[in-house]
Amino acid sequence: MAKQLNWGLLSTARINRSLIKPIKASKRHHLLAVASRTQESADAYAREWNIPRAHGSYEALLNDPEVDVIYNPLPNHMHAEWSIKAMRAGKHVLCEKPFALTLDEVDAMIAASRETGKVLAEAFMYRHHPQTLRVKQIVESGQLGKIQVIKGEFSFKLDGPDDYRNFKEMGGGSLWDVGCYPISYTRLLVGGEPAEVFGWQVLGPGGSDNTFVGQMRFANGVLAQFDSSFVTPYRVGMEIIGSEAALIIPQPFKPDLNSEIYLHHDGKQERLEVTGQELYLGEVEDMYDAIVDGRPQGMPLGDTRGNIATILNLLKSAETGKSILSDNQ
Repeated sequence: MAKQLNWGLLSTARINRSLIKPIKASKRHHLLAVASRTQESADAYAREWNIPRAHGSYEALLNDPEVDVIYNPLPNHMHAEWSIKAMRAGKHVLCEKPFALTLDEVDAMIAASRETGKVLAEAFMYRHHPQTLRVKQIVESGQLGKIQVIKGEFSFKLDGPDDYRNFKEMGGGSLWDVGCYPISYTRLLVGGEPAEVFGWQVLGPGGSDNTFVGQMRFANGVLAQFDSSFVTPYRVGMEIIGSEAALIIPQPFKPDLNSEIYLHHDGKQERLEVTGQELYLGEVEDMYDAIVDGRPQGMPLGDTRGNIATILNLLKSAETGKSILSDNQ
């Protein structure tokens, strides 16, 4: 049997449950351990999810010699610190999005990956899904003609005033949490970085944006716009508009096992069915391919850096009221 990768969960975050299923379902992976800030919390979580080992501190998990891969779902402002610590402890790392909150942090994480030889990836699960690959193939085929405009949206009502996503100093805000998705999706389809961005934001009590609306201009002429929010009803979607046709993706970021996208041309709508897979399985298997087989990562670190740079420029624009020219093209 091929080598199994032993995984450790760095905290008992709610999003862990999205990774537990694919890790347990894959013969190439094994969920070995979980860590919490107290032994009692770790023990309870391990019993609930049938995880063999429970560590009462994050450091204890990193020191577990049998853990190969760390999943880091900590609050955004802790991603860089603990991902670097994990790599220096000899672990590969799948870090939840957003990867980090500054380019200095991103660069330090990438440097640690290179220095230690450990695989590091951002957990953008949609990037590995067959629906995303199908959309990219359609765009690159020229079926839509020359791409003119890309639109995206992702919003939901965030319950709980104490949620860390409400606080700027913890990396809160709708742009970091869900606005990052349409930005990433747009950059993937364009195949490059925006030349110029402009943003508007509405701030909440914690100093982070409750709502963000942004625009991006690319050097090849593509224009893009998106919005994200914590105070409007659930809305999600992407629209790619070309000179010959438009493509509508109703569930671009969390597609189902089997999904549908819609091609609009000549006044008609054509439904395209896509056979998918469990949403989070792709990013888990991509880690195995990179770690064990040495294959190129499906979510390259250069792509991750470009997304963070774009988000930072959009925030700068919203704060200054000026468009920001990118030096990351």
